[in-house]
Amino acid sequence: MPEPSARHLAPPAPGAPHPNAPTVLVVEDDPFLRTVLIRHLTSVGHPVRSVGTALGALREVAGAGCDLVVLDLGLPDLDGADVLKMIRSVTDVPVIISTARDDENDIVRLLNDGADDYLVKPFSGSHLSARIAAVLRRSAAAAPPTTHLLEVGGLTVDIRRREASLDGQRLDLTRREFDLLAHLAARPGAVITRKQILAEVWQDSYGSAQTIDVHLSWLRRKLGETPTAPRYLHTVRGVGFRFEAPDDRH
Repeated sequence: MPEPSARHLAPPAPGAPHPNAPTVLVVEDDPFLRTVLIRHLTSVGHPVRSVGTALGALREVAGAGCDLVVLDLGLPDLDGADVLKMIRSVTDVPVIISTARDDENDIVRLLNDGADDYLVKPFSGSHLSARIAAVLRRSAAAAPPTTHLLEVGGLTVDIRRREASLDGQRLDLTRREFDLLAHLAARPGAVITRKQILAEVWQDSYGSAQTIDVHLSWLRRKLGETPTAPRYLHTVRGVGFRFEAPDDRH
């Protein structure tokens, strides 16, 4: 990573990690920046493990595990985008991408491949901490509905078991897709805005409408519908979305 980006993160004074704080895995091949990230995260209470290669990252995730991954894309042995796909094949651990790439198509592709968030270098330590806190809030998230079993038309969502089925067929959902679906299914007929989704599901003041739209697009595909032919998820133009049972389920 370029030297100016590394200098942007001035090393804070180290501190003792809090024993109950989420463990962060830092995957960064630049030794100086990796040290800076470790010192910053430790100073705000996170236990931290770190590696500088894709192979090391996969070993850590599959072995000791962690609560969140900060993943650099420019790794020496494998592109970080491929590492993300491999991580997603084995776990739903939250992943924040650290990248110098600011192309919108690249960012959308990373979100589509399962990234929970991304930071474009250079970024400050406080910005990283805020993003980590937001992603962890989202993954722990949202207040459960009054019942653990939600039914909307042919859709059944079991909050307790974190399972959903449509017309008797189990849906293969990521953690984020399930949280979003459960939030919508708990409010059938209500118009939900992107801002509400960011606040109540994402719990992230840094989030973007684009992120919401990407996840809604995934969810639509898994519900067997499109924006032009909706069944459950209806767009209310200029306002948000409404989730309701279809009039015709044939």
